Amino acid sequence: MRTKFALPALILVAQTAVAQPDVTIPDTVVTATRTPLPVTEIPAGVSVIDRQTIEASGATTLGDILNTVPGLHVSPSGGPGGQSSVFLRGNNSGHVLVLRDGMPINDASDPTAAFNFGIDTLSDIERIEVVRGPMAALYGSGAIGGVINLISRRGTAGAPRLEMDLSGGYPATIQGSALASGVAGPFDYALILEAQSRRGYDSTPQRMTGVYTGTAQPFRDRIVTANLGYTPVEGTRLSLFLRGSQTLFGFNMLGSPTFDTANASGTVTSLLGRVGVTSKLFHGVYETGAFLGRVQDDRHYLEQLNLADPNLAAAENRYHAYRTDLQWNNTVHLNDLLPSTVLTGSDLTFGYEHTVDTINVRVNDSFAGFPFAQSARASETTDAGYAGITTTVWKRVVMTGQVRQDWIAGNTPTTWRLGSVLLVPEVGTSFKAAYGTAFRAPSLFERFGIDSFGTVGNPALRPESAQGWEVGFTTTAPVLGHTDAVTFGATYFNQQVRDLIVGVSAPVITSVNLGSAHIQGVEVELTVRPAPWVTLHGSYTFTDAVSADQATFMGTALPRRPMNTASADVIVTPLPGLRIAANVI
Repeated sequence: MRTKFALPALILVAQTAVAQPDVTIPDTVVTATRTPLPVTEIPAGVSVIDRQTIEASGATTLGDILNTVPGLHVSPSGGPGGQSSVFLRGNNSGHVLVLRDGMPINDASDPTAAFNFGIDTLSDIERIEVVRGPMAALYGSGAIGGVINLISRRGTAGAPRLEMDLSGGYPATIQGSALASGVAGPFDYALILEAQSRRGYDSTPQRMTGVYTGTAQPFRDRIVTANLGYTPVEGTRLSLFLRGSQTLFGFNMLGSPTFDTANASGTVTSLLGRVGVTSKLFHGVYETGAFLGRVQDDRHYLEQLNLADPNLAAAENRYHAYRTDLQWNNTVHLNDLLPSTVLTGSDLTFGYEHTVDTINVRVNDSFAGFPFAQSARASETTDAGYAGITTTVWKRVVMTGQVRQDWIAGNTPTTWRLGSVLLVPEVGTSFKAAYGTAFRAPSLFERFGIDSFGTVGNPALRPESAQGWEVGFTTTAPVLGHTDAVTFGATYFNQQVRDLIVGVSAPVITSVNLGSAHIQGVEVELTVRPAPWVTLHGSYTFTDAVSADQATFMGTALPRRPMNTASADVIVTPLPGLRIAANVI
């Protein structure tokens, strides 16, 4: 039995398991360089959320668990299911690239190709890697503020594993999940089922007298995930990943004058399929992998006419997005090929990516009897090649570099990133510095969307561009015989974003490359482990994000980015199998 505390509900959880003890995940990260590196050797702001942390937190959605990441702010709109945006280091929500096991899954039908963090749940996620800073040199469009990689659960060696989790809470909340995973000969498997239902609450503030109705906005989801693998020979794995989810929820459409119709609902269906192969050749010197994936997102929003509504508003909106992604990724371990005592851990990475995005948007609204229609139906293809290298000199200086060339919508952005970490083990400290460039290609909606009020897309839009740098350090101090009793780190970041896409009304209503922004700030983290069964963690982020548009809004603070954020959490394990977690933000 474990107890989770969450707001606004108290949740009691019963869990049974027939399995081996949890497998400890090495404290290494792949997302930051495409090769495994310890966190202390990565020249970027990195946060890792493992499965144990997810379970101890009591979080149920992706937005919930990301709330404590330094430099990251989650901004929900309404209750569960509503649009929930993430601002990473003060950048726009469309400047955060979300990956599923390395495959980009941002919603191409969203006006800015942003990802909705308010819908995805956590039952089939093993690990989340968050890398802050410009990362387009590795992953392409959208990785201006950083990258969030959702790594799926998969079968591991040992006895078959069976987990069942059941949660209940107030008001009228129930959530259940089941996992079966393991390895049987050359096959590995992980099958996950999840369902949850919430009565919900009215997200309209009660202070809005005459508007607040107290009508609950329900939330339900169903998720099925299968992660299958076949290893015909050692070092080679064929994989099949399938995931289907459906989410139903209520939300508010307040209108103007403000009136809560209390009858708006949404349905989001997502299907993801991927087949791939990875192989280690030449005694592990060369690693290669390729996959072909396709994700389909369908969103349907419905608001029925309420005759008491002074706006006489009604809506039926549909957003369909289809993405096909083909990747070929390679790593050459240079030290295995050409041994060196000066350069160690030297890896060369290179690869190719081909992506096809298609959207079909149909919006049909009416206000006071006047219709409003909006539509976009378009496709685009992106091709890209990349290369990178990582090496360590005299086991003291870690150096990384990446470059990527994209071809998208007639534009050819080239992005690059350089970083270095100085290791000083005598004092348990590492110093880091990095500089990189990034871009976000115009969304299909920005290029081709039209509406009945005269708005037209602008096919001539250029990609938004960014450049940024950061410096920082991390130090670990032993106390009372514990080698990692205290860990402290701080990072200063500075970023310029140009050619931001903004709307204008003359000579026509459209989008143009007009805006710019300057973002700088400091991230601080402290972890204290006074005993093996207690961990205290705190973080603080200062963010100064302002418009740098000299024409009109220079110096204006960018909205929905808090200047100061802090979080603290404690995890206590007084007995084997019992974890008590508390968190404040």
